[in-house]
Amino acid sequence: MTFFTAVVVFVVGLLSGIVVRLIAGLAAAFALVLVLLGATTPDIGLVNFVLEQYYQGNELLFLAGLLFGLDAENTKDAVEG
Repeated sequence: MTFFTAVVVFVVGLLSGIVVRLIAGLAAAFALVLVLLGATTPDIGLVNFVLEQYYQGNELLFLAGLLFGLDAENTKDAVEG
C-alpha cells in the first residue's frame, strides 16, 4: 500500500466518522431499512471497485479514521486543554 492510499483510506474513515457522529440516528434507521429490504450490498460497479481496490485489507486503517472522526471534538478539547 502506498502512502497516498493510506492517507486516502484514513481520510475517508475520518469523514465517515464525522458524518456518522452528526447523523447517527438517521444513519442507523437507514441501515436498518436497507437490511430489512435486503439491499445492504448494492451491485454498483464503482462501489465494488473501491471496496476491492482500497478497503479490503485496510479495515483497521479505515476504523482508525472512523473512530478519530467520532471522537474528534473530545480529542480537540484534550489537545487544547
